[in-house]
Amino acid sequence: MKLGYYPGCSLHSTAAEYNMATEAVFSALGLELAELQEWNCCGATAGHSTDRFLALALPLRNLVIAEAEQQKELVLPCAACYNLVKAADHYVREGTPEAKEANEELKSIMGSSYSGSVHVTHPLEIIMRKEFIGKVREKVKKPLNGLKLVPYYGCLLTRPTYVAFDDVEQPQAMDQLMKLAGADVKRWSYKTDCCGGSLTVPRTDIVYEITKNLVTAAQRAGADAIVTACPLCQMTLETRQKEIQKPIPIFFFTELLGISFGHPDARKWMKKHIINPVPLLTSLQLL
Repeated sequence: MKLGYYPGCSLHSTAAEYNMATEAVFSALGLELAELQEWNCCGATAGHSTDRFLALALPLRNLVIAEAEQQKELVLPCAACYNLVKAADHYVREGTPEAKEANEELKSIMGSSYSGSVHVTHPLEIIMRKEFIGKVREKVKKPLNGLKLVPYYGCLLTRPTYVAFDDVEQPQAMDQLMKLAGADVKRWSYKTDCCGGSLTVPRTDIVYEITKNLVTAAQRAGADAIVTACPLCQMTLETRQKEIQKPIPIFFFTELLGISFGHPDARKWMKKHIINPVPLLTSLQLL
């Protein structure tokens, strides 16, 4: 099965390990990811906070490309990219004046506009489908026994409601996947809180405080690590733990799925982490 793929800027830079792990897991499940040709930055977060037109036109251009390539589904691992592109798709389907204006502008430049035919989706939504969840069970060769985790969805996968593919208040997809991979998933009340990532430059003091609260809550819940599906959350939580006495690793969910599959490249994915996760994983004989 072939799917359109939009990695976004993060997965080609700061979150390259998320890109590698996602491609490896999808390949193991028999899914081919076809990266869009000549895609552009979706505009998150600078575009959407400074220019409403660009916040719509930038993601719409990628959807025009996806339609031209006849992609029925477009997979976006980055939660921020997913949120913006899903919202643009929603506005076109709803026929909002802003979407019509942006579409007309794109047609004058690109020769075509977006009609709303592409299903914008996140890897979590794909993998949780019945036809693939069974394959995940088959692929788990090295269960994540002893790995105590809390899943962290952040604020972009479930808000606003029209972008959500899971329960808005209590999402469960990542919880279920990690349990399936053998991890000890702990309950906590912070899975959809914002990490403050967009404030990391102008108000670093606030982000340090938010991170401290989240990591402390995770440790209080009994977790040794946090797992996420958002590059911005992962980077924020890994780089803002200076006030934490015992920092904890922040994993991408596809990294842990890949480890549970026994993927030979899993150790390579760990090299880009700011907080070294290898001691924790080797202590549990997972690497």
